[in-house]
Amino acid sequence: MSEKKIVEERSLILNRRSFLGKAAMGVGGIGLASLLGNNLFRKGENGLYTADSGPAGVKGVLDSLHHPSKIKRVIYLFQSGGPSQLELFDYKPLLNKRRGEDLPESIRNGQRLTGMTSGQDRFPLVGSNFGFQQYGKNGTHISDLLPYTAKIVDDICIVKSMYTEAINHDPAVTFFQTGSQQPGRPSIGSWLSYGLGSENENLPAFTVLLSRGSGRPNGQPLYTRLWGNGFLHSLHQGVQFRAAKDPVLYLNDPKGTTADVKRSMLDKLAELNDQHYQESNDPEIQSRIAQYEMAYRMQTSVPDVMDTEGEPDYIYKMYGSDAKIPGTFAANCLLARRLAEKDVRFIQLYHMGWDQHDNLPGAIEKQAKDVDQASAALVSDLKQRGLLEDTLVVWGGEFGRTNYSQGLLTDTNYGRDHHPRCFTMWMAGGGIKPGIVYGETDDFGYNITKNPVHVHDFQATMLHQLGIDHEKFTYKYQGRRFRLTDVEGHVVKDILS
Repeated sequence: MSEKKIVEERSLILNRRSFLGKAAMGVGGIGLASLLGNNLFRKGENGLYTADSGPAGVKGVLDSLHHPSKIKRVIYLFQSGGPSQLELFDYKPLLNKRRGEDLPESIRNGQRLTGMTSGQDRFPLVGSNFGFQQYGKNGTHISDLLPYTAKIVDDICIVKSMYTEAINHDPAVTFFQTGSQQPGRPSIGSWLSYGLGSENENLPAFTVLLSRGSGRPNGQPLYTRLWGNGFLHSLHQGVQFRAAKDPVLYLNDPKGTTADVKRSMLDKLAELNDQHYQESNDPEIQSRIAQYEMAYRMQTSVPDVMDTEGEPDYIYKMYGSDAKIPGTFAANCLLARRLAEKDVRFIQLYHMGWDQHDNLPGAIEKQAKDVDQASAALVSDLKQRGLLEDTLVVWGGEFGRTNYSQGLLTDTNYGRDHHPRCFTMWMAGGGIKPGIVYGETDDFGYNITKNPVHVHDFQATMLHQLGIDHEKFTYKYQGRRFRLTDVEGHVVKDILS
């Protein structure tokens, strides 16, 4: 390289450094301010972001929504393990009539099986050991296992025609939460934090609550990457609230630390990090500063939202006795309502224990009891507070269960394997048509016969209700533009009000 070229390159570098240094309180300051809670574009009555409407919070990357939104937040009650639709929602009397007979090959049609049943000599059909009754204005069939859900059937939309591509737990759960069966993509909550930000600067946009069911308490585990930020900035990862003395790890100060000392430390730390940012231009440094500031504000806001002692007795009665036991699904549902009141954007509940390959009748009865009352109470509670109108509640797992018995079938006992071809979820609030059943399966409960809904369709519909066009909401990483729905997905307009 010539001496002249070297001087030109050096001059260009100096100019860039000079610009970044002088812009520290300009462009850089604006960027940092947005991370620390100054929402420059806030949501107005028409569903679009404006400069002077809505509560203070943290701005997302979308300057405006793609279309007017129906909801502000999502509460996702994820039932990990694959609840059996045949015991809960999809009434199939034919399976009881033909109990013990082999699944016809014309129904299975060579479809893929898991390694747990592919070696079985027979696939004996088995109906539910539990009864079904009709409820609501449309006479919707609901299992006797769900008496509280039956009471809110006119408030929910039951989708019986869900289907997925994954047949084993980890890729199936990952697919629902991130849009890909392979780890490494951002979760739904992280996408929403990145795109929409938060309407509460004192709490994370994306929170996570875990509970373990009594149906199969030592069942499939869950991994923190399910609420991870993937290739998005770490600012957007989900924050897990634990049922412990310290709900959020490493949030409390050491003994003897005063508020003034902590504030001074954070200010000096922010100065050092900002100097580093000016040198490296690494956006993760800004995320780090924002996380320190969020943790500082959460020291007050988290204990307040986690303390449910002030809830009236009728609320505890509504959610059930378990609502007073930290870490239960009922307690987490109550916390979800409190987080919704604080305008947390995405509230993720995971409830484990639905993976019932054997002893299904005994296990699912316990599991359903864990969640039935609290799930229904959450919908009713949101409705009575006027929050259901702008909140979407989702209930469902990663896949369904087979219509034949895994292992030995007896008069009182059976199991069911994984079944991705058709299963049931329900949704409530957020511009979803209430009191309807969408989609149908065949008389064997094995294949979809009407209105199939893919995982990406579900994700696209959720984003649509938030005012986001899933095809336009992308993030460029390693030369490719990624999105939650990958390269698929259609909004299910038939279920929208």
